[in-house]
Amino acid sequence: MATQRSLKNGSLIWEDDAPPETRFRRVQQVTSPSGRVLPGMPLEMEDADDEESPRRRRLEKASGPWWRPSTKTGRILLGSAALMVLAGSVTIYFGVARFLERDARFRITGTSNIEASGLAQVSRAELLPVFGEDIGKNIFFIHLSERRKQLEQIPWVQRATVMRLLPDQLRVNIIERTPVAFVRQGQHIGLVDEDGVLLTMPPARMTQRHYSFPVVTGIDARDPQVSRRARMAVYQQLVRELDSTGQRFSEQISEIDLTDPEDARVLMPEQGADILAHLGNDQFLVRYQRYKAHIAEWRQQYPRLAAVDLRYDQQVVLEMSPGSGPSVTAGEGAVNNEASPAKPSPATAENIGKATTKVPERKPRAKSTSRSAIERRREEARRAALARRQRLNGGQAQ
Repeated sequence: MATQRSLKNGSLIWEDDAPPETRFRRVQQVTSPSGRVLPGMPLEMEDADDEESPRRRRLEKASGPWWRPSTKTGRILLGSAALMVLAGSVTIYFGVARFLERDARFRITGTSNIEASGLAQVSRAELLPVFGEDIGKNIFFIHLSERRKQLEQIPWVQRATVMRLLPDQLRVNIIERTPVAFVRQGQHIGLVDEDGVLLTMPPARMTQRHYSFPVVTGIDARDPQVSRRARMAVYQQLVRELDSTGQRFSEQISEIDLTDPEDARVLMPEQGADILAHLGNDQFLVRYQRYKAHIAEWRQQYPRLAAVDLRYDQQVVLEMSPGSGPSVTAGEGAVNNEASPAKPSPATAENIGKATTKVPERKPRAKSTSRSAIERRREEARRAALARRQRLNGGQAQ
């Protein structure tokens, strides 16, 4: 039959080779028993999802991120749109800024627009000059961080917070410093806080506050802040240790000299006269208890007693008033008057009793030796204190 397909290759007699890229291949025709030609099933069909399909390759090549056009025209349009958005944003920003700057609703019209809280020692009259140049200014153009720093320059202000309250209010919150001691500067008595900041207060207000502090000397306003803070750290440690037992021994102290941070010199009020006690820079409670346990015996034995140096191990140096005799070293090992200061170890009551009862013989040669040794130690302590003070001042200057 002329129209019958070849059973081998499925092609018609008059056809040449089938086109290579047809979607459906030739089908095999089947002859029914009645002689009719029936369509057959396709011998082979190309998979539409075949990765090697040219059409699929073209689609994959054309696809990419939405924001990166593949054509030059698309890139030009995308760049133009981005520039328009940027220009619109800048225009809106400057328009809003101009509106806020010129709108009278956002201006500080007077001092009534400034609220302040936390004021006790600082008066409102001291606070308002900081905001003097902000009167009439737009609230959004006030530098809050700069105003906070200016407020913290006021001596009584420890920390300040400044915030905006729309539309036209400023709120200031002040945390004031807490005094921890009286400070003597010449004939003037003031206050000082834990950071060594000198505070002033009228005497009448001090009386109303009922402050009960020791008087501190050796804190000079001309000294760097670092050195004043270091001296006050010694003071706070001393008070903490003396009050650690709950008996508040610090209230029995009249005055504390912090000129040398390595030697806290405490003025103890005694009957008839004040005694100067050298407590060093540590073990304050132990040395204070040693002093209180034996001061009555020392004063009975030495009526002209003026000072007690408690910084040495197993011995105490008793200094007399000027013109009443040399200093006396009492305690175990007292014959070794050339001993240098050392960190004292806790002494027992038995040892302290020996220290007050066992006193070296007063030989003329021993007197001169003891006196010269103590003078040398004093001179060395003064030189060391001066060197430390110069180092502190030099570090602050750098």
